[in-house]
Parts: sequence; C-alpha cells; structure tokens
Amino acid sequence: MKNLAIDPTNGACGAIFAATGAFFAIQSLSLDLGTTFRMGPGYFPLALALVLILLGLIVIVQATKVAGEPLGPIAWRGMAFILPAPVFFGLTVRGLGFVPSIFLTCLIAAFASTRMKPLAAIILAAGVTLFSVIVFSYALGLPFQRFGPWLPF
Repeated sequence: MKNLAIDPTNGACGAIFAATGAFFAIQSLSLDLGTTFRMGPGYFPLALALVLILLGLIVIVQATKVAGEPLGPIAWRGMAFILPAPVFFGLTVRGLGFVPSIFLTCLIAAFASTRMKPLAAIILAAGVTLFSVIVFSYALGLPFQRFGPWLPF
C-alpha cells in the first residue's frame, strides 16, 4: 500500500483556503440568508465562502497527486510596493481626489517589478486612471470627487 504524501506548499494553501472559507461561512450564518429569489445580506457571502471551501478542498486533493515546486525566495520588493498601494489609496482618495489617488496608487504598485521602467509605469498609471475615471465616474455615475481639497485647483 502506498503512503499518502501531501505536497506541503499546496497542502498548506488548500488548508488556508478551506479554513478562511469556513470562517466566513460561519460568520455569514449570523446574517439573514433569505431565499434564492429574495437574497438576504448573508446569502452571497455564504455562497462565496462555500466556493472558497470547495477550491481549498480541490487544492488539497491535488496536493496528494502532484508534487509541487519548492518555495523560492520571498519577493520582498513586491510586498513592499503592492501591499501599501491600496492603503495609500484609501488614505488619500478623499483628500487628493479620485484621479490623483488612482494614478499614484498605480505608480506605487507598478514598481513592484524590477523590470518596470519609469516611463512605462507612468503610461500604465495614466491608462488605468483614464479607464477608471471612464468606468466609475462616467459609465457607473459614482459620486467620486475627481480632485480633492488637498490640491490647490
């Protein structure tokens, strides 16, 4: 009989997915679920939590069948730029406004890659900013202040 071997990296990821899904499923049960046609505030979070649990179980099963790659070095530069970018956006969107906050957030996140050049980062940030303004301000009509009170114009 063959011993059951689990790839530690994929097994841990699957367990984290399943545990996170279980946590949110339990939390969503305290909200009103409603019915399929008349969904309550807990219905959609419960559905997403169940999907996350299912994905975690699939990853765990796959971890018993396929040997994964060993973990490489931790990408500290990526974490140093990607993680603070949304925090920066949240702290500055009311003061700077939507346009400068999106632009600077994209600029910060773009430098997570060592291959990103300054001109390419500026073009990327301008493109994402233009797309975001078109979609969120004009198409969806969300009431974002495009330029905030911290700016002199």
